Amino acid sequence: MRVLLIEDDPVLGEAVRDHIAADGHAVDWSTTLGGACDHLRVVSYMLLLLDLHLPDGKGLEFLKTLRREGTDTPVIILTARDQLSDRIAGLNSGADDYLVKPFDLSELSARLAAVARRYAGNPNPLIRLGAVEIDQAARRVTIDGTEAMLTSREWAVLEQFLRRPGMTVGKNQIEDALYAFGAEIESNTVEVYVSRLRKKIGRQVLTTVRGLGYRLALP
Repeated sequence: MRVLLIEDDPVLGEAVRDHIAADGHAVDWSTTLGGACDHLRVVSYMLLLLDLHLPDGKGLEFLKTLRREGTDTPVIILTARDQLSDRIAGLNSGADDYLVKPFDLSELSARLAAVARRYAGNPNPLIRLGAVEIDQAARRVTIDGTEAMLTSREWAVLEQFLRRPGMTVGKNQIEDALYAFGAEIESNTVEVYVSRLRKKIGRQVLTTVRGLGYRLALP
């Protein structure tokens, strides 16, 4: 999953960025709303982490503008303001969740995963495909109880299918997921990663839709 962190506190920003990256996500970090807008013009994010007080404006107004413009990307607010009225204002402005500073980084991971699952249309963190069990919360895949060890990039590719169960995922969508990790994209890169996933979790899990892409085979 590719995340945009909008936070001007250098200590907190670095901690959050490193923690999200350690969880296997790709993350871009902006310390201003202007920088965030530049990122959003060129990159498609799955989730935004938004501070409410930035050097060049208020995060709440930024969020309202995003929603007025039709952007439905999930947003989790990160703020030191813990009044109930502040939380209500944030949620009413279009936020999907709210974390009050200081917060535990493990809680951030859980909230991030839960919001992403809701937007993928599958709030259940466990997916079973025959002998294959995918635990989205733990980012873990097992086959008949034996764990299949996926790299961060392989998980990023699998995540494209988990977000669109039963739907065809095009080559360009998989390429976008790999670009987020700085991977060099060659003509056969997508085929290479799909082949790696099939070797680890079974060929029957990912089916080819000729000329269009690939699809997660639902039971």
